[in-house]
Amino acid sequence: MNFGDKLKELRIQKRLTLRDCAAILAVDASNWSKFERSITPAPKDISVLESWAEFFELTGEDKATFFDLAFMSRKQLPDDIADDARVMQALPAFFRAVRDKELEGDKLKEFIEDLRKIHSPQPGT
Repeated sequence: MNFGDKLKELRIQKRLTLRDCAAILAVDASNWSKFERSITPAPKDISVLESWAEFFELTGEDKATFFDLAFMSRKQLPDDIADDARVMQALPAFFRAVRDKELEGDKLKEFIEDLRKIHSPQPGT
């Protein structure tokens, strides 16, 4: 799922037409349509995304996914990832392994687990 698909899904869950949703959120309907069709990436303004997440009543994991999809639509890393020096150090190796198709199946799962360990708080810190 991408950001546009998520926006459309959320709008439909609220039983709103595209025009009604855009009007409520003070977005031009044409621009909202471009967001939903993934022609335009998510807004960069975090306060806009926060207001949309609040409107759609997103919390916890759903809100985190919403923001991750927004960052991905702009081809950016989420702030919490980009701010973590340990994860950023590991990413070049990850990118090389993905490009070289070295990470598939169990090797990919193992690598993801290693990344999770790197990103998890260390005991006693």
